[in-house]
Amino acid sequence: MVNQNRLFLGSCFALITTAFSFSIRAGILPQLATDFNLSAEQLGFINSMWFLGFPIAMIVGGLVYHTVGPKKIMMIAFVCHALGILLTLYPQVLGGYTGLLVSTFLIGIGNGCTEAACNPMIADAYSGSQMSKMLNRFHMWFPGGIVVGSLLSEVMTKQLGLGWQPQIWLILVPTLIYAYLFWGQEFPKPKTEGVTSIGENLKAMATPLYIFMFACMALTAITEFGPQQWTGLIMSKSGASPMLILALVTGLMAVIRFFAGPIVEKFDQTGVLLGSAVLAAIGIYLFSTQTGSMAYVAAVFFAMGVALFWPNMVGFIAEKVPLSGALGMSIIGGVGMFSTSIFQPIIGRWIDSAKAEQTAAGLTGDEMELAAGQATLSTMVLFPAILIVAFVILFFWQKRKPAQA
Repeated sequence: MVNQNRLFLGSCFALITTAFSFSIRAGILPQLATDFNLSAEQLGFINSMWFLGFPIAMIVGGLVYHTVGPKKIMMIAFVCHALGILLTLYPQVLGGYTGLLVSTFLIGIGNGCTEAACNPMIADAYSGSQMSKMLNRFHMWFPGGIVVGSLLSEVMTKQLGLGWQPQIWLILVPTLIYAYLFWGQEFPKPKTEGVTSIGENLKAMATPLYIFMFACMALTAITEFGPQQWTGLIMSKSGASPMLILALVTGLMAVIRFFAGPIVEKFDQTGVLLGSAVLAAIGIYLFSTQTGSMAYVAAVFFAMGVALFWPNMVGFIAEKVPLSGALGMSIIGGVGMFSTSIFQPIIGRWIDSAKAEQTAAGLTGDEMELAAGQATLSTMVLFPAILIVAFVILFFWQKRKPAQA
């Protein structure tokens, strides 16, 4: 017997592990920069390992999902999470900076295995609007976990004066919980005929609709993760608390995803994605121009924009291109993370370049840091701007042809 509730709960705790690794690492970036004497570009490369391991594991996991099975994929996730956490705590084993690169890569592998196993498992366990609802509720725990992780990081750093090492230990807690919940469980069988054939998967993925969404996913992911991963450095001199901004954004995202069922049912994924791109563009623009309390207003718009990107990109593929199967969902998620991995050092370089430009213009200290951060954010507005055009095209495309097998 398949215990849907226990599997879903285990999936949620696995995603909380991913969220903790994202938010706590974002919170400790300034401490890592100080302790290991790292530049923003080097921090970008460390961040990129998180996003690089993710798509590699997702793509490989999607390829072997129906042969290896989700249970073994989640066992690999647990091993990688545990090793990555321990190596993060003791990076000097591999020389400090190199140790941080390798540990972050391992955690990214664990996170990618989670997505590769849990997305198709949930898609097979539920159907129709219930599937969209549960996928959104599953992905609710990424921002939900970020809220908890970022607040814990804020308290441990500012209130308790603790270093970054105790914060990393927190990531192990949900890791152990999901391992327990998945232990000895049976997973659901595929519900779509032919979906276990890699040939059928690839044939479905060769369609114009899938290729179009593949390109869009690269932009939706960097629109969401670009500003979030750099919140601590970019917004540190804005007069608002970076970790509170991160908590506000992800808290709203969690709430929106929990109640996403009726929204998706009313507007379909195409309408939701178009509206999300518009709100995300407004949010990032406000981040690039506003300071103080207005930064929290920008956070609200940004959260409303990016909240439904990821689950509905995955849900769109599961519903509109079902024969792409676990591989199709994994490739879509993988390209999102791969895109984010590529852009992390690029964003770091943008920040370093903007700092040099502002310094040359005569700005110093906090004024220079703020101007450089906002200049970087103004460049990031380009991502959702392109998506607005793309999703307008998708909206009318799907109105004319609402489903693709």
